Amino acid sequence: MAELLVLDLRKNNFNGSLPPLCIRSTSLTTIVLNGNQFEGHVPLSLLNCHRLEVLDVGNNAINDTFPAWLGTLQMLQVLIFKSNRFHGPLSPCQTKFCFPMLRIFDLSLNEFSGSLHAKVFDNFKSMTKLDGSDKGEIKYMELHNVGIYDIMYKDSVRLVIKGQDIELERITTIMTAIDLSSNHFDGVIPKTLKDLGSLWLLNVSHNNLRGDIPTQLGQLNMLETLDLSWNRLAGNIPKELTRQNFLAVLNLFRIVLLDRFLKVYNSTYGGNLELCGSPLLKQCGTSDPSHVPQPFEPEEEEEESYFVSGFTWESVVIGYSCGLVVGTIIWSLMFKACKPSVRPVWRWKNDGTRLGLETRTQKEATCGLRLS
Repeated sequence: MAELLVLDLRKNNFNGSLPPLCIRSTSLTTIVLNGNQFEGHVPLSLLNCHRLEVLDVGNNAINDTFPAWLGTLQMLQVLIFKSNRFHGPLSPCQTKFCFPMLRIFDLSLNEFSGSLHAKVFDNFKSMTKLDGSDKGEIKYMELHNVGIYDIMYKDSVRLVIKGQDIELERITTIMTAIDLSSNHFDGVIPKTLKDLGSLWLLNVSHNNLRGDIPTQLGQLNMLETLDLSWNRLAGNIPKELTRQNFLAVLNLFRIVLLDRFLKVYNSTYGGNLELCGSPLLKQCGTSDPSHVPQPFEPEEEEEESYFVSGFTWESVVIGYSCGLVVGTIIWSLMFKACKPSVRPVWRWKNDGTRLGLETRTQKEATCGLRLS
């Protein structure tokens, strides 16, 4: 194992505890165990993987707290814990240099709780600058020469981007993302996120975050996707967000601003009922002071929204067309069924002599309708 560069076991049915990788110092740069049934804890033996760049253990059943000690891996760039059973707080590192190269950080769909410590994000030094930005170049993570057959392996990752689950077949050095969605984080959004100047995607939706949207988020000039939906945020939507050059999607649920705020939906506010001010129609200071925000029920409201949104002009046209076709077929069948039947009848003289056959129309149709 000492010469192994890539360990990719994704999308299998492996189960049990994670293997004790890197018991001895190895050359592993990529470990992908995504899409299995591994459980238990993250092995401490990973501390020996000094050259590790990608660690993806998403979509398993790992039951552990956040392994902040992974921050000592100075080369780690991609950390995916998505869809497991991680729990507890997002504890900051105890070392001075922690996750210095980290650019993709996905903890979504777990059971993390507690507040978002500002110190956690202070350590993400690689997200404060753009590699190759001064030269206008787009670089990719280094390709690995695997084996004696000169096979090239490309690092890839699967992320939720603008609401779509997308697989990136190659990871660029300008791709920076933080996804903490679908957990139980509470408290406020850290203002220190403003220092992550190269951040491209920030998703903290489906948590219990409270307070205002920090105006400092307007300093994230490279941000393209900001998802704060399904929280308990209140106050103004910062005008600073309108000055961002690359922001394509701002999702506060039911307030989706696309193409630099050209399109605004003000009908409802999802889990952020206390948001107010421009560009929304609801003005600040008009709420009842005695009003206390009520807990929302995401599943029922989402189902209702889906039911209402289903009635569009396309569905009406489709329903009318189907009804016309079915009605025509039924009418044709009824016409045939109700057609008067014709039967032969012998004709007789008064003296009992039979003259011959004649046809007569039956007065009662087989469908039970009286024919005239």
